[in-house]
Amino acid sequence: MHCGMEADCKRDVNARRRKPSHSVGIFLFALVFFAGVEGCATQKFVKMREIPINPLADPLHLFSKAGPSVSPRTEMLLRRYDLLEVYKRDPDNCLLRLQELAENEQGGEKIYAISELAYILGRRSEKEQQMGKALDMYGISGSNAYLYLFSPQMDAARNPYDPQFRGACDLYNGALESSLRLVNKHGTLRPGSAYQVHVGDRTYEIAVVAKGNWKNEDFDHIEFCNDYDVKGLDTTNVTYGVGVPLIAVRKKQAGIDQAEDYYPDGLSFPITALLRVTAPGVSNGKQSDFRHHCVLELHDPLETNDIKLANRLVPMQTDLSTPLAFFLDNPQFRKQTDSTLGLINPNKSQEVRGIYMLEPFDPDRIPVLMVHGLWSSPLTWMPMFNDLRSFQELRQNYQFWFYQYPSGQPFWVSGTQLRHDLAELKKRLDPQSQYPALDQMVLVGHSMGGLVSRMQTISSGDEFWRTLSDGSFSDVRGAPEDIEKLEAALFFEPNPSIRRVVTIGTPHRGSDYANDYTRWISRKIIKLPTTITDTGYSLARQNPSLFRDTDLLTTNTSIDSLSPESPIFPVMLRAKRAPWVHYHNIIGVVPDEGFFNKLSSGSDGVVNFESAHMDDVESEIMVQSQHQEIHRTPRSILEVRRILLEHLNVVRSELRWADRHFQNPKQANQLSTENADDLVRQASFSQSQSVGYIEGIPMLSNLNPMKSIPALTGKLWPKSLGRKNTTWRSLKD
Repeated sequence: MHCGMEADCKRDVNARRRKPSHSVGIFLFALVFFAGVEGCATQKFVKMREIPINPLADPLHLFSKAGPSVSPRTEMLLRRYDLLEVYKRDPDNCLLRLQELAENEQGGEKIYAISELAYILGRRSEKEQQMGKALDMYGISGSNAYLYLFSPQMDAARNPYDPQFRGACDLYNGALESSLRLVNKHGTLRPGSAYQVHVGDRTYEIAVVAKGNWKNEDFDHIEFCNDYDVKGLDTTNVTYGVGVPLIAVRKKQAGIDQAEDYYPDGLSFPITALLRVTAPGVSNGKQSDFRHHCVLELHDPLETNDIKLANRLVPMQTDLSTPLAFFLDNPQFRKQTDSTLGLINPNKSQEVRGIYMLEPFDPDRIPVLMVHGLWSSPLTWMPMFNDLRSFQELRQNYQFWFYQYPSGQPFWVSGTQLRHDLAELKKRLDPQSQYPALDQMVLVGHSMGGLVSRMQTISSGDEFWRTLSDGSFSDVRGAPEDIEKLEAALFFEPNPSIRRVVTIGTPHRGSDYANDYTRWISRKIIKLPTTITDTGYSLARQNPSLFRDTDLLTTNTSIDSLSPESPIFPVMLRAKRAPWVHYHNIIGVVPDEGFFNKLSSGSDGVVNFESAHMDDVESEIMVQSQHQEIHRTPRSILEVRRILLEHLNVVRSELRWADRHFQNPKQANQLSTENADDLVRQASFSQSQSVGYIEGIPMLSNLNPMKSIPALTGKLWPKSLGRKNTTWRSLKD
């Protein structure tokens, strides 16, 4: 087997020539097809809007020639209180008169009218370059809309069925966004700081506070979601409520925490800004110029969609898709995830190989690691990632990671590297194995990525070594570092932290497209470093009688490794699987329509059904799709969602079972490892019976009773198993 080394194969291909099942013409079609797929990777995900979205544009005639004006309903209120002519002559005086009126005669419509009029005055002041006054007017508008929505004094008058109620939400959001745009222009929109509003001889200071997993120093600068139109994602994850969805561009940190190296350069993340009135009474009176003290909060919508305001739970306005799309257009990330470079120059792309996190690392959420396939990159997962995050239960319980690797190298090399990278991540982020959620990992692999994923869950025994030699591994001669690489590739055990694997369009028995033609051309275009290829030839040269077949030592491309003739596939299929891992499979089938589709009948165009099908899985579905699109189809995304929910339910059930058996932490500490092992296996068997599993022994942790068992009797995964600070015991209800 190749051990991280590839080389131009110096063998007689005629000795093992296998007639391809398709013609050269079909192969050329495949090249065109893949080229088209790669072209999609250069698409733009967002487009700057000429005019930002503003729901107040029509009601308040923001872009009319006459300029913004009050709504008909507010106009009627002004007429009722004989203020309409005052509004036309002196709107500032009209606003003051309204504020005095609302102080003496409370009512929701007056508060609403103040908010609306102040917003209009803010727009006019901004147009006249009176930025200080504009900021003040937007503050009055936003705070009065807040009072209309949340003040206890408005409870009796507030009517959520009144269109004005939604209008108050729009005024709150619109005034706040306008304020933030002004503050952002001066560079003072940063958490941990404050911005000032000057009213006459008074100065009001509004603190900016970050809420969530991102820290103050993570914020580099702010963009506005309403400025951008998402083009590259099929769905946009927007929820409606109060607040302003923002794009926070992250500042790269140095030496802060161990997770820092897993965040890509230029990462952006979603934020919702909320202006909280600290004392939401209707009136602060003339002594305070009718202003209200406020604090600006920047919330992470991945934490929650709801926020407590004035002792009530209120939905936030959120946007998860626009910040993601904005990041995907980042040139730094595009360079890091260049799929063509990963295919034709694996040596160069080793520099960006690794696990990427697009969300803050959370030890209380279960990781889902997505592994791309041939001529691909993490970009290929963005439609699925975007859709899965739209489900609140998934985003509260899971964190999504992405593996980037050189797809031009043999898949078993990538499997070895992923094994190393996962071990390194565990060592850095959870060295004491104190976070049970990290030991419930799910892998999702597309195409060749499915093979890389399954290799993390099987035991090699000596089966892989036997594909090379009948002798003893101890007889291998060569440089110590070369032997160490070879041993790492040939002898390995399943990763105990992985509990579930989903394979999508995976060639479990190879692909007919890895034939003589494609293998020949791949050797011409894929270039691997001599420091790696020389190692394979060095071992073969120093052990002339030990290896029965040196092809696996010198197999030089991923296309070679996917040949149905490869002896690795039978070994993988019969290898001992980790009994605690559950497998799921998704197969693509091209509809039998059109010339090329008929030629690909019984396959997804690249992988035929016989190769994609697996007998050892708990679920398997077929999806009508071309190979490169299977994981992006709604049917596949819904199936992955179903699997993740099933996994979550199993984990919860295990915790309930543990609650019944480990009520006393002292007793748990006295358990031997063997006893703990038996009890966990009983739990697993019980769960397998209840959910219809044929087999599976998912351990609750690393079976260290001193660490894992006592953890089950206290607060465990406070965020991942429900709302924040919810103990797992409450899951019984």
